[in-house]
Amino acid sequence: MKPIVYIDGKDGTTGLQIYDRLSARDDIDLLLIDEEKRKDPEARKACINQADIVFLCLPDAAAREAVAMVENPATRVIDASTAHRTAPGWVYGFPELKAGQKEAIAAARWVANPGCHATGFISVVYPLVAAGVLPADADLTCFSLTGYSGGGKKMIAQYEAADRGAELSSPCPYGLGQGHKHLPETQTICGLAKPPVFVPVVDDYYKGMATTVMLHMSQLTGVSSLQQVQEIYQAHYAGQKLVQVVPDTDTAKLYANAKAGSNSLSIVAAGNDGQFTVTALFDNLGKGASGAAVQNMNLMLGLEETTGLI
Repeated sequence: MKPIVYIDGKDGTTGLQIYDRLSARDDIDLLLIDEEKRKDPEARKACINQADIVFLCLPDAAAREAVAMVENPATRVIDASTAHRTAPGWVYGFPELKAGQKEAIAAARWVANPGCHATGFISVVYPLVAAGVLPADADLTCFSLTGYSGGGKKMIAQYEAADRGAELSSPCPYGLGQGHKHLPETQTICGLAKPPVFVPVVDDYYKGMATTVMLHMSQLTGVSSLQQVQEIYQAHYAGQKLVQVVPDTDTAKLYANAKAGSNSLSIVAAGNDGQFTVTALFDNLGKGASGAAVQNMNLMLGLEETTGLI
């Protein structure tokens, strides 16, 4: 019997992207709720408890309510909201995080899908902390460029409106109060003593992401060259199919939409032996959201992790 998969919140941006990745597959059965009942709690509860895997593509409060609806002990959940990313009992759904993470996801009942900005930051910072070269109490800064699809249907409509304001044609730093919802998971997952100074930037392109952390070599211990830093990333992500380390450290420029349409992520270290940047390039709707969710589902179902993704 094929596993039954239900997307709670299929009509949102993330839900639609997950549906697009799953709808053509013949190794699962997608459970679809009647359109007129998609906000009916009892109808949703019935679907949730009929499924083997449930994707929650909902606001945080609704995601918590959905988890409370789970009564079937065989139902497993992948939550794409912020609600459970640092919650006890939930496995963080970044399979390439460390040795054993894929196995933890495969065995988990509750998986918290990472945030898009957090995916970029963690993919850059965690390997350095884990290698012992970046102190956990380091003062870190990060800026993260994203396409406007990351803001969901409302922002997409705003950017694509015929009568939109001229200001939307320029980059927009936001969340400047340092309270962005992805900060708790970036700090917790990386084991940092304090969150980074974080500047997310939305710009006038549909999808694609470039999350950059700026570092002085003096902040690190045990390494003295950019090549050594590069080797840390190569060792950490060796053998990974959906995270690649770009070998050229002499990159002059990057485009934030370079990975649009992809489900993978590239690490790019550039600069010199004194100061340098490390950038995670990926699709905010791919490895930053729906592609990552499907990767986690594949692992939980015992399938090849890249099924339907490459």
